[in-house]
Amino acid sequence: MSRRVTFADTNGDVNGQGETIPAAKDTTGKQILLNAFDMSTIGHLSPGQWKDPNDRSTKKLSLDYWTNLAKLLEKGDINALFLADTFCGYNTYDGMIDDRIRRASQWPMTDPSIPISAMAAVTKSLVHAITATTSFETPFLLAKRFSTLDTMTNGRFGWNIVTGYKKSAFKAIGIDTPIEHDERHARADEYMQVLYKLWNGSWSDDAIVAATKSDVYFDPEKIKTIAHNGKYYNLETKHLVPPTPQRTPFSFQAGTSPAGSAFAVRHAEAVFVSGHSPAVIRPKVDNIRRLAKEAGRDPQSIKFFSTFTPFIGRTDEEAREKFKTAKKYASTIGGLVLASGWTGIDFSQIPIDQPISEADSKTANKIVSILSNFTTTSEEIPVWTPRVVAERASIGGLGPLAIGSPATVADEMERWMREADLDGFNVAYVTTSGTIEVDTDADFDRQDPVSMQLV
Repeated sequence: MSRRVTFADTNGDVNGQGETIPAAKDTTGKQILLNAFDMSTIGHLSPGQWKDPNDRSTKKLSLDYWTNLAKLLEKGDINALFLADTFCGYNTYDGMIDDRIRRASQWPMTDPSIPISAMAAVTKSLVHAITATTSFETPFLLAKRFSTLDTMTNGRFGWNIVTGYKKSAFKAIGIDTPIEHDERHARADEYMQVLYKLWNGSWSDDAIVAATKSDVYFDPEKIKTIAHNGKYYNLETKHLVPPTPQRTPFSFQAGTSPAGSAFAVRHAEAVFVSGHSPAVIRPKVDNIRRLAKEAGRDPQSIKFFSTFTPFIGRTDEEAREKFKTAKKYASTIGGLVLASGWTGIDFSQIPIDQPISEADSKTANKIVSILSNFTTTSEEIPVWTPRVVAERASIGGLGPLAIGSPATVADEMERWMREADLDGFNVAYVTTSGTIEVDTDADFDRQDPVSMQLV
């Protein structure tokens, strides 16, 4: 079975048949890998910016938005466009979904997989990655859809594997009580084993015969029936899609809880880590690299990405003015709606300057790794209160901000790479597509005739 070459050149992971791909030798220094971070909704990580006349996030129902964005990213030599996704609304804040709808905080939400073929048609190198859950559809259906996307993108497709956690989302598919956190990961582990069998074990590379005289296009003996009888899943079928350029899509994973970290070591080629300081992120990275080594993987074969929201101007002062403009349009309530949904903390019920503790999270339906950030302080944030959360969540979604000239922001990115042992960033926007623009003005960047301008 052939092995793909991915945009991040990551190897060393398991190919689904229990074999380990030899890892590339470690090299000194790292090239910073940049993914653009977007979502098929209005208020992604900076709710309220739709009020800015320059913002186009309300145009995302137009296919032109996505094809124009894809061409822009490819011109700027961005590695990938990563599209987040969520299912149903956050209703933790004030116990209702109403403020999420009012503030357009990740509302409404369309299917991120639909524009991918169109974006692939207007690009040649840009990778397209989407979030999809293992809890809401069968492995057979997901395998078919993702094989189709891998084919249509010519191997430029990735999957952020999540298990889902929102009670409202489970209720939307008829499950009253969400599956417990570690149980979801156990189910997801078997889910992945079924996918590996379908993607890697059903079709032989030589299944296409195309013998015109004998009227035989496929050899049925070269397309095996997959029979799986496990604790959570049972199926007996042939995979419907011929071998794709990657067979198995490039795999991302975002959890750093004990169960999530163990899952990442078994299945992920890249991991998203979140935190307001490199000192918060570094232990998470170190832990997963240690677990990878113990499992026989090259620790450097797993690539780590952090969300990063830059404000770039020609000077530091110009960048600070752009930040002031963003603060003018930011929705404080919209940010708290998102933070409440992520952490299980109803921030509407906590005094504005009261320190936050893990005990404030009253529900099991939350992102454990994000909640842990609120119990981890740093020089940047010595104490978390609802006021601090409101300021941080309304611009950049609790992730790090960098404000300054290109040199200032580049220095900050390099610091994060070095101190947190990262491999790259998911570059989040504030206004779209104004935050990611390609500038060909040599006066702005004399060293590079085509530079990425983040505003």
